Amino acid sequence: MNILDQFKLNGKIALVTGCNKGIGKAMAIGLAEAGADIIGVSATLAPGSEVEKAVTALGRSFKVYQCDFGDRSSLKSFTQKVTAENPRIDILVNNAGTILRNPVAEHSDEYWDKVIAINLDAQFIITRDIGKTMLAQGSGKIIFTASLLSFQGGVNVPGYAASKGAVSSLIKAFANEWAGKGINVNGIAPGYIATDNTEALRNDPVRSKSILDRIPANRWGEPDDFKGVTVFLAGKASDYMNGTIVTVDGGWMGR
Repeated sequence: MNILDQFKLNGKIALVTGCNKGIGKAMAIGLAEAGADIIGVSATLAPGSEVEKAVTALGRSFKVYQCDFGDRSSLKSFTQKVTAENPRIDILVNNAGTILRNPVAEHSDEYWDKVIAINLDAQFIITRDIGKTMLAQGSGKIIFTASLLSFQGGVNVPGYAASKGAVSSLIKAFANEWAGKGINVNGIAPGYIATDNTEALRNDPVRSKSILDRIPANRWGEPDDFKGVTVFLAGKASDYMNGTIVTVDGGWMGR
């Protein structure tokens, strides 16, 4: 197969969670640019969204679903509905997540429970349930959005760090069981990206400078920086990659 053909996703169906804005939005558009039809999911996604308009302008279809990722019953209803209405899903992008900031001594049970529920519990449930359809069809690509805090502890975000550290292990756990069954499970670890999640950091002159001083690329990342790696992990070019986390961080982890 021609190498360029290994990045084409024509005829594929990709489900992207947390696709309403930021990295998830860019991922969905990137997959559509490569030829995939998109199933979009977020807590607030509505018909006529910017991401839907961008995808359909490319000639690809876009289906809208809402799910409260922090609510177990909502998750169950969603996975049952989406698999019933879409018997074949070729690509799953687990991007939805949240972050809540407070020093560890003041980090409440409510903060902890919410972050773990959205960033870890939901990732497991969605992957398990949609993965069953991939097992039945004998193929699939699953991509988790991990984090630099899959490798580091961070500051003032203990719940987030714990959840993303666990996601790193979850990627390996799924990959170990499913790699031999035609399903590739990998992750992407974003560095410091200009999204809502980092607004507080970017607005803090001291923290922002200290972050930029460590990034060899000398800039905050942009959501569009994730299109290429997402298409790569979703396509045939990554068929021998399993249980790997690719860092997209401007060189942060190499510093």
